[in-house]
Amino acid sequence: MAITAALVKELRELSGAGMMDAKKALVKNDGDVEASMDWLRTKGLAKAAKKSGRTAAEGLVGVKVEGGVGVAVEVNSETDFVGKNADFQKMVNGIVAAAVNVDDVDALKSADVNGKTVEETVTDAIATIGENMAVRRMAKVTGDVVGSYIHTAAADGLGKIGVLVALKGGDEATAKQIAMHVAATNPASLSEEDLDPAVIEREKTVLTEQARESGKPDNIIENMIKGRIKKFYSEVTLVNQAFVMNPDVTVGQAAKDAGAEIVSFVRLEVGEGIEKVEEDFAAEVAKTMGG
Repeated sequence: MAITAALVKELRELSGAGMMDAKKALVKNDGDVEASMDWLRTKGLAKAAKKSGRTAAEGLVGVKVEGGVGVAVEVNSETDFVGKNADFQKMVNGIVAAAVNVDDVDALKSADVNGKTVEETVTDAIATIGENMAVRRMAKVTGDVVGSYIHTAAADGLGKIGVLVALKGGDEATAKQIAMHVAATNPASLSEEDLDPAVIEREKTVLTEQARESGKPDNIIENMIKGRIKKFYSEVTLVNQAFVMNPDVTVGQAAKDAGAEIVSFVRLEVGEGIEKVEEDFAAEVAKTMGG
């Protein structure tokens, strides 16, 4: 029986196995999908599909800088333990290297890593390591100078928080210092111009209600709101924050003093925004025992 691409795709989706393993199984079983599925199970290659529904909120962020381009990629696993696994770290490094040549996470999943797509590479790792994994996010910056910083590093270029900062002018040392600042403060945007207008309006509404409770006249309230909005910008926008290396100046001013302008930044933190499911193993055992 001819082994078609559609048949291989069907078995891959059913089993979660890699493309070459799925094709091999179909060849050995004359194109019989059910028999091929059983063959993959006996070889321990059909684990990925079973794992795919489990929450992957741990893992690593990897960063790489090549000239004026920097990429950051978040690859998730189920447990923190896997982030310390040398094979997992090697896989993440390969994925990050592939990310330099693509522009978004969808393109990254189709990119090549040692003769396999990133998606196939991750699927194979799920079967081998035994945990659900996912390439969740990637971000890219470009500038005259790009600096990077990894917080809680597990290995070179890999850790729990990855930051990239792109500058116009300046030098790598300045970019790295600002990246360290971003890791610590997690600004919402580069400047007030980049803030989501809905966030600004919501803050103004809250501040207006607070000011009105003071019972002061409208013209005084208006000035109070202006002052408080300015303080809000100094807390959440990178260029207006007090620089952690020298709180007497803003980050924007520190960059200017170093002959630079901040063009963009990215900060990826492992599991950010993922709702983690806390498993109650005692309850699971009790349920299994009928208790």
